[in-house]
Amino acid sequence: MKFVCEAAARPACTGAPGCAETLPCEPESVRRARSLITSALNVWVIEELVDAATLIVDELLTNTIEHTHCRTARVTVRRLTEDRVRIGVSDACPGLPLMESPGKDAENGRGLLLVDALSERWGYDRHRAWKAVWAELRLRAGRPGSEGRRKHGMGKQPPPPPPPAPKPSGPRPGPDREPIPATC
Repeated sequence: MKFVCEAAARPACTGAPGCAETLPCEPESVRRARSLITSALNVWVIEELVDAATLIVDELLTNTIEHTHCRTARVTVRRLTEDRVRIGVSDACPGLPLMESPGKDAENGRGLLLVDALSERWGYDRHRAWKAVWAELRLRAGRPGSEGRRKHGMGKQPPPPPPPAPKPSGPRPGPDREPIPATC
């Protein structure tokens, strides 16, 4: 599968299909990040993930903008499998994400709670000079393009997938070893 980032200004293809763009850590960049994610998901014909994916990239990039002193952040979107997409935001600042429980009257502090609720799993990868905070989304079974689709004619349906395991909350380290440096 070849991937083309049609609407992105200067994105870079990241391999097995994916797209990335380095953006300034400014509030105006959040709109550009949402556009990058939307474009990739539209090209892959998995529009059903657009709403959740754009909210996730919005929260991850906003956290980088508000809680680091980095000048730039790298936004990535990768299709890991037919039914799984990973959205990531990388920066070169050492602080790690922390999910908090804000008070009921707090105006901020719910970003990672939202990421946790919308994603199948999320976490971060720590590297010597940078970190990547990521979230993974999965297509629902039974949708064309997901593992639950019909196989090879004859009208036979595959067996239903096993029920999902309970989702632990909080960040989980992941296997992402692809270097995505950003400058601070």
